[in-house]
Amino acid sequence: MANLVIRNIEDSLKERLRVQAAHHGRSMEEELRCILRETLLKEAPVKKAFGSHLHARFTALASTALELPPRNTDLASGVDFLA
Repeated sequence: MANLVIRNIEDSLKERLRVQAAHHGRSMEEELRCILRETLLKEAPVKKAFGSHLHARFTALASTALELPPRNTDLASGVDFLA
């Protein structure tokens, strides 16, 4: 097993660790091992892409068929900007 040294821990953080370790009936070293193990072995949540969020939000609307208006086939006339 590897050794790990952590320096410059705030006194208040060390005290909280000591109290938590005592509450669990463990040494501070064992408490830190448990904290690291629990934290690092958790499954990371899968982040959805932005498009997936949009799809999920508007899925209910997908069942509603919207009719398109008739397309105007007349050619557009030019615009006279000098008039």
